Amino acid sequence: MQDVSPAATVSAGRGPDRPPVGAPAELLRRLRARTGADPVTHVERVPARAGEQAPWPDWTPEPLRAAFARRGVVAPWRHQAQAADLAYVGRSVVVATGTASGKSLAYQLPALATLLADPRATVLYLAPTKALAADQLRAVAGLELDGVRPACYDGDTPRAERDWIRQHARFVLTNPDMLHHGILPGHARWSGFLRRLAYVIVDECHTYRGVFGSHVAHVLRRLRRQCARFGRTPVFILASATSGDPATTAGRLTGLPVAAVTEDASPRGGVTFALWEPPLLPADADAAEADATVADLAPVRRSALRETADLLADTVAAGVRTLAFVRSRKGAEVVAANARRALDEAVPGLGERVAAYRGGYLREERRELERALLHGDLLGLASTNALELGVDLVGLDAVLICGWPGTRASLWQQAGRAGRSGGEALAVLVARDDPLDTYLVHHPEALFGRPVEATVLDPANPYVLAPQLACAAAEAPLTPADLDLFGEGAKEAVDSLVETGALRQRPTGWYWRHRERPEVDLRGEGGAPVCVVEAATGRLLGTVDGGSSHFLLHPGAVYLHQGVSYVVDALDLADGCALVHPEEPDWSTHARDVTSLTVASVRSYVDAGPVGLFLGEVDVTSQVVSYQRRRIASGEVIDTRPLDLPARELRTVAVWFTLSPESMTSAGVAPADVSGALHAAEHAGIGLLPLMATCDRWDIGGLSTALHPDTEAPTVFVYDGHPGGAGFAERAYRTAAQWLRATRDAIAECGCEAGCPSCVQSPKCGNGNNPLSKPDAVRVLDVVLANLPTEHPPRQPGPTDAPDAGPPGAGAGG
Repeated sequence: MQDVSPAATVSAGRGPDRPPVGAPAELLRRLRARTGADPVTHVERVPARAGEQAPWPDWTPEPLRAAFARRGVVAPWRHQAQAADLAYVGRSVVVATGTASGKSLAYQLPALATLLADPRATVLYLAPTKALAADQLRAVAGLELDGVRPACYDGDTPRAERDWIRQHARFVLTNPDMLHHGILPGHARWSGFLRRLAYVIVDECHTYRGVFGSHVAHVLRRLRRQCARFGRTPVFILASATSGDPATTAGRLTGLPVAAVTEDASPRGGVTFALWEPPLLPADADAAEADATVADLAPVRRSALRETADLLADTVAAGVRTLAFVRSRKGAEVVAANARRALDEAVPGLGERVAAYRGGYLREERRELERALLHGDLLGLASTNALELGVDLVGLDAVLICGWPGTRASLWQQAGRAGRSGGEALAVLVARDDPLDTYLVHHPEALFGRPVEATVLDPANPYVLAPQLACAAAEAPLTPADLDLFGEGAKEAVDSLVETGALRQRPTGWYWRHRERPEVDLRGEGGAPVCVVEAATGRLLGTVDGGSSHFLLHPGAVYLHQGVSYVVDALDLADGCALVHPEEPDWSTHARDVTSLTVASVRSYVDAGPVGLFLGEVDVTSQVVSYQRRRIASGEVIDTRPLDLPARELRTVAVWFTLSPESMTSAGVAPADVSGALHAAEHAGIGLLPLMATCDRWDIGGLSTALHPDTEAPTVFVYDGHPGGAGFAERAYRTAAQWLRATRDAIAECGCEAGCPSCVQSPKCGNGNNPLSKPDAVRVLDVVLANLPTEHPPRQPGPTDAPDAGPPGAGAGG
């Protein structure tokens, strides 16, 4: 879907705006008419496409053809048949085609054909979310094939059903977390299933990126290892959204050679894709929608959450089935609540046809919301990316995307949720008041007509590899052949585990020494989920991942669940429980943290005279120390209250640049403004890095200082927010000139005077966006860009380049 002809483009302000004729264009016209100034900066027309079918493969059993025919599939699309043929003859394959291109049939066809031909064969299906696995279970069970016996095995599966699944199910649908925590540690009980395993299906494999993807890569190697012990070598079939170099990524994920099928032969309805920038609020407007730290700055742009809520209400009122994607759980709740309120004011009771959907809900709530949307009981749903993946939401007319989702792959996945039945669809990207969002809605060429990103993962990350080898050793002693399976760095990781006493080397291999199993968090969310419990009744409301609990569930925090507001009474981190009571306060809460950073080592650097560019390991210590209460009606800060929460430490990878004080003075940056200049450049750099790497600003962190003790110079750090790094800082280092040029341009082109969320302010700043100096940030980046070569050959640090000696390239004042 990303390959769009430039001739199809019409842009506001760059020529006559002629939206295509049809229902989506008419809907967009009505939405644009609701505001004074036109909020649409660009309209892209993705044309419809005819499909190309292929005959059923000769090996397709007649009962399977008949089952697909009952579902309306008379023949496969060409890419489906191509991928199925490769898998059936024993080649691992990844099918990387657009949303709604029928990737599920590409893996169902060989898998189900094998199950029908061999009554002993089994299939394992892995999905990144429970919702997707449940959707696939409905699809496979709906074919009504004798002897297939599909079943979901995940954290929601009742204990009474688990034994039956292990013994009798032949098509098991689960997720990497359950494979890691449940199936592989219990491989002896799963031996009957594993010794007959024919296919491993890895759905939506583009989601396995960063630290999570690196963990999943080793979970799959552990699975291959257990199958090999039973003499089995399953074929891997991977399904992905369109992505850069899918064969290489799939090979890195599985550790196997993988063929790629990328030419999409499915039909596609046309998509009208609008870029929408919320309007500026009048100077005397209520500042309720503005961040309290910037409420005194003019102009203030209307919040993307409020704009998305109003658009959702308008589409639902028009009878248009709409899915709104919102980046955060809290944001999804806010959008749903505001849309319901607006609809009930217009037509009492209509608000009941809108709901929120996010992780942390109980299983029964999630399944009921999915059913209600599929059957049309709900017309609007505000969801996190939990519904971005291939859940079959046939019949949706429109998708609203509240804020840049982080990658072009995710953007097209989310947009593809609409029009899945082949009809015309509308997609709207609503820009947040953020440097990257603002840049993208005014530079549509960065979105359209460009290939999507390659998925970044690093199985050699020692912070991933060592814990995964410990898990493998706990399942069965490691052998030298296993080290080849786990790849680069495995021997060094095993040696370190021996040194720390986790493994013991014997003539027959390396043995796990402890009674309990290693505790490994695949998703890097900072520990086990924290349960949210209503104190008065003991009712479990939901869960929050451990990494977010300090920010969302600290004592005094306001917690939203399906539009109902609760206040946290107590957070017990040891027991993983937060006690709350229902309350509708007239204030919101915003946690604030402090961060410190030390340089551990320098991997590579560029000496550019007064400027230095570095890549290396850093230690980051962060702590949530307080929270603000702000009036909902005005954004006024009521007070700041202290918190006593433990600090968190992170060893990760960072990119940083230094400048000499003399170069900054020569550029016109006064000594008193150095901190504000660096702080503003740091914020904007974090905001623009997703242009270069498959991340979003919540995957990365930063720190700036006028004099860092390790560099002895003014310094800006940007680091991966995951243990051991996730590949983002490396990408920033390799593309530094391009990345910092886009950062400089985004700041300079912003129409504000002193800095705003569209350029240098950050929604997650622990210092309350203070100090910031927008004009001096441009001057700082001009100095960096004037000295930094476009292509920089890396240098390895020498013996005098230790952090406490002051790295090279810090300039005369370094």
